[in-house]
Amino acid sequence: MTTDVPRLRRLIGTPELAWLLDRVRRRMEAGQPLDGIVTLTGAGEPERAAVGRLLGRAPRPGRSLSVSLAAVDRVLRDSGAGPDGLGAAVVALTGPVVPRQQTTDRLARAWADAFAPLASVVAARSELADWYASLHATGLVRRLAPGPEEAAPLLARLARLLPHLPVSPPRSLSTFAAEHTGDAHALDHGPLATLTLDAVRALTGTPAGDGAQARRDTWAAAGLLLDELSSQVLVLNLPGDPETATGRALDALGAVGQPAVLTLRQLVRDAPRPPGGGTAYVCENPAVVLAAADRLGPGCAPLVCLQGQPSTAALRLLKHYADAGWTFRYHGDFDWGGIRIATRLLTHVPWTPWRYTAADYRAARDAHPDTAPLTGTPADAPWDADLGPALLAAGRRVEEELVLDHLLADLASAR
Repeated sequence: MTTDVPRLRRLIGTPELAWLLDRVRRRMEAGQPLDGIVTLTGAGEPERAAVGRLLGRAPRPGRSLSVSLAAVDRVLRDSGAGPDGLGAAVVALTGPVVPRQQTTDRLARAWADAFAPLASVVAARSELADWYASLHATGLVRRLAPGPEEAAPLLARLARLLPHLPVSPPRSLSTFAAEHTGDAHALDHGPLATLTLDAVRALTGTPAGDGAQARRDTWAAAGLLLDELSSQVLVLNLPGDPETATGRALDALGAVGQPAVLTLRQLVRDAPRPPGGGTAYVCENPAVVLAAADRLGPGCAPLVCLQGQPSTAALRLLKHYADAGWTFRYHGDFDWGGIRIATRLLTHVPWTPWRYTAADYRAARDAHPDTAPLTGTPADAPWDADLGPALLAAGRRVEEELVLDHLLADLASAR
């Protein structure tokens, strides 16, 4: 005997019995036996009447409707509409049923296959082990790719990139991407860029951060230059050396007290070789460098200017000199933005305050009581716990330009 689908539809395929088919199908997906009782709470008269017709009994009153699955199975077999029973009837009416465990196992195998190329790369690089574990723990890949079919090519491309990181000597990010993915813009943004940046942080120890500058710093830490020319740093009288073109340029300009602008390209491809030991002063605003060049010229102590948030070029320069034994003294604007700039710099290179403490702020504020009001979100100053509260209490900002005479006197005496 074969299943009579039209009769099955008339028996149990009506809208009033859709809930019953759904309950049976879910039991089959869960691998549960088709016996026992299923109950529909809040059943209406149409559902009661449909069950009564199916089982050949008068509708029963009550708030819930209970149906014996064994009784339904007997009706289907005895009627000839479903000689293979309830389970086969549900498949005939609603389509094949795949047990959830089987679906889960198949999905797990698909994800394992997608991760396999990356797992092989990580097995050869122990420094990536924690990062790889975090990919699974945080579900980052599953958030970036909706399923293993989409994740497989993404992870395969990532696996091709990682053996070549970090890069030495440094090179353009777009050139690197083109060489290893066939697309010069593959690492500009998107899931592959996100995963690669995450891996670079694990390889280089670069802290996580938001925004374009943090991305630029992370790529640079791996020897990949996002933009070699626009990232710059301003210096005055910073000693170089005769062995590199950049060093000779620094020495030549310093001899006549002229500021120099160094690009990231110069600092990566032709970095000066600083003499061992020394102290450089670091400021936030170019106005300090301009005044120092005008008034002090060659008599100014080595000076580096961040020009706001420290660029990748500035951080690379300062770390380069720090590695050669140099120390730094820092001054910035007395406002919340200035404190955040100084704090970010402190996470990259150590420095000591240069007239940049709570006592210095109070003295500057007393000398200039009518400065602009302090605005923005307060921030703590790790180098002086009293500075933030002092700013908050006074409610006034003091920019570097207002204390130039003191700064220049320090720069002259330290030469």
